[in-house]
Amino acid sequence: MATARPRFLQSVWWLTLALSVSVPAAAQNCEISSDLDDATRAAITSAAQRDFDLAAKGDTASLRQNAVPSLAANFTPIENTIKDHEENLTGAQATVNSIFLLEADGTAPLPKAEFYCGLFGKNGQTSGSAIFELNNLPPGKYGVALLEATSANGKTDFSLILQQEGTGWKLGGLYVKEGKVDGHDADWYATQARNYKSKGQAHNAWLYYLEARSLVSPLPFMDTLQVDKLYNEFQNDKPADFPGDGKTADLSGGTASYKLIALYPQAVGNDLDVIVKYQFADASKANEAYASNMAVIKALTAKYPELREAFSAVVARAVDSSGRDYGTLLAMREIK
Repeated sequence: MATARPRFLQSVWWLTLALSVSVPAAAQNCEISSDLDDATRAAITSAAQRDFDLAAKGDTASLRQNAVPSLAANFTPIENTIKDHEENLTGAQATVNSIFLLEADGTAPLPKAEFYCGLFGKNGQTSGSAIFELNNLPPGKYGVALLEATSANGKTDFSLILQQEGTGWKLGGLYVKEGKVDGHDADWYATQARNYKSKGQAHNAWLYYLEARSLVSPLPFMDTLQVDKLYNEFQNDKPADFPGDGKTADLSGGTASYKLIALYPQAVGNDLDVIVKYQFADASKANEAYASNMAVIKALTAKYPELREAFSAVVARAVDSSGRDYGTLLAMREIK
C-alpha cells in the first residue's frame, strides 16, 4: 500500500467545507467502472460528457448552472481554468477513459478521506487501481471522470469531480492539464530528474521529479501505480533546504532574510518555470511586494545557480497572513 506523501499545489478546484470534525474512519468506499451498474455508469458518463462539451464551447454560464452551490458561489477559478486552456479545448473531442464512484458515509465532513479503488497486489497498486486522498470531504456520493480530449494541438487531460444530487450529478470540481510541458511528457521529465541527480544537481532533480509526477497523474490527489513508482524512486531525494510539509526554509539576500513556504515547478505557456512563495507582511502594497519579489528571485538563483539551466523563469509570490499574494515573473536571462 502506498504511504502518505506531500501534496503540491495544482490548479484544481474542489468543493470543500472548512470544518474540523472527528468522524469514524471506516466510512469510505470506492467502485471502479467495471463494478458499477449500467445505470450509474451511464449517468456519470453522460454528466461528464455534458460538462466537457460546455467547457469546450466556453459556455461557463451553463457550466456554473450545473455546479453544486458551494462551487457556483465562487466560480471564477473554473472560468479561469477553462480560459487558460481554451486553445486546446476548442473543437476538441473527448473520450471517457476511467470512472470511479466514491462514497463517503456519515453526517459530518471527513477530515481525511482515503479511497482505495480496484485490485491491489502483494506489492501494492496494480495497473487498474487508484488511491484518492481528500481533506474535509462532506458525506455523499462522488463520481470521478477522467477524460482525454484530442484536438489539433494534441491531447489534454480533462478530469471532473461530480457530486450526486437526487438522481442527477452536479459539477463539484474541474481539472485540466496538457499531457506535455514544453513538448515533453512525464517519462522525459523523470529521465531528466535522474540525469540531474547523477550530476549532483539535487534541487533540479527534485523539481523535475515533481513535474514528472504531476504529468503522470490526472489529479493531484490521486495516486496510481506510475505515481507510486516515481515516489518510491525519489522519496529520499528531497533537498533538506527546500520548504514543504508545513515547514518553511530560510533564504538570505543581502541584509534581508525570507521565509520560503513553497517551491515547485509550473508550466507557464510553453515554458517550465520555478515558483517560489514566501511570507510577506502585506501583499496589497504592490511596490514593496514587487521590490521584495525581485530580491527573492535574485537571492534564489544565487543560492541555487543550477536552476538557471533547468527553468525558463522564476516566479516569486509574496504571500501575507490573509492569503493574499503578489507575483512577479522574471526570465532567467534577465536575472543579473
